[in-house]
Amino acid sequence: MTGRFVLQNVKMVEGNAVDIILENRKIVEIVPPGTGIGEKVMDYKHKVFVSSGWIDMHVHAFPEFDPYGDDVDEIGYKTGVTTIIDAGSTGADRLPDLVSSCKNSKTNVFAFLNISRIGLKRIDELSDISWLNEEELKKAIAENRDFIIGLKARISKSVVGTNGVEPLKIARKFSADTDLPLMVHIGSGPPNINEVLDLLEEKDIITHYLNGKANNLFDDKGKPLPEFSQAIERGVHLDVGHGTASFSFPTAETAKKCGINFNTISTDIYRRNRLNGPVFSMANVLSKFLYLGYPLKEVIDAVTINAAEWLKKPELGRISKGDIANLTLFSIENESTPLLDSEGEKRVAEQRVDVKGVVINGEFIEC
Repeated sequence: MTGRFVLQNVKMVEGNAVDIILENRKIVEIVPPGTGIGEKVMDYKHKVFVSSGWIDMHVHAFPEFDPYGDDVDEIGYKTGVTTIIDAGSTGADRLPDLVSSCKNSKTNVFAFLNISRIGLKRIDELSDISWLNEEELKKAIAENRDFIIGLKARISKSVVGTNGVEPLKIARKFSADTDLPLMVHIGSGPPNINEVLDLLEEKDIITHYLNGKANNLFDDKGKPLPEFSQAIERGVHLDVGHGTASFSFPTAETAKKCGINFNTISTDIYRRNRLNGPVFSMANVLSKFLYLGYPLKEVIDAVTINAAEWLKKPELGRISKGDIANLTLFSIENESTPLLDSEGEKRVAEQRVDVKGVVINGEFIEC
């Protein structure tokens, strides 16, 4: 994009309208609405919101693996998401291939490294402890420090087999030895969820915290487990990780009633649940949280400011003069919209989020 480009009469989530002027990939001015001057002007007539570019903290972006794989840009900028975090699709064995596959993509990409060297080549990747090789893990990290932002451990029955919580204990050691936090997938037990919670520390992430499985984070009276409350107090981060099997409207309503809110909203998107649901896109997932009654700013902060803060990349979560431009443009459409959770439960919302375009590393693209 050459010359001065103006996003005119766009609304911030706080409610005020502005013009944002872009030049040489950067935000050069933020001025009162209708006053921006440039060679090209896109006038959104106060009907479209702008936020910093959306960040999806949990996707699967290695196209070679099935079922958990997809093409980077199909789940990235084409859905309004300017930065994606691959959540452990690859371990040490295939990380170089993931890095290589991202080089020609427009979307910004980082990754959690799977603690199993085979990654999601198999979906029981923690069923054999010999696949947890610290030497190979450290080598992969050393060669890709700018790409890897944490370690991923999927701690549920189908993944760990008969190993119970032992892979998480090993992951905890890997975390201490590499100074990288853990993203921990939770699901069906064993191991019991309390065994998992007891091993989590500040800045670790629980993903799938709103799942509707029997081994979830709430008791049969709808109260948070004591170990869950203690983990939150320690600074453990709560991530949605919707996915095919990990988001329940009733669980989400229970959590909201208890005042236990998300830190970040992510999709756990890959080709199958992008095309066939129940995920479809980040906009669809965000629409579910508007339906649940969360304010727009809180919902958008979860995929901008909060995610950027966890990543220690504050520039990705702000709209600020001088920064490389990563922005998402979206509207809130007032129309009846069916929504589906991972348990097959249907709800009908009166509003939906609709992506209009992105600016990704200074390039404007309409969606």
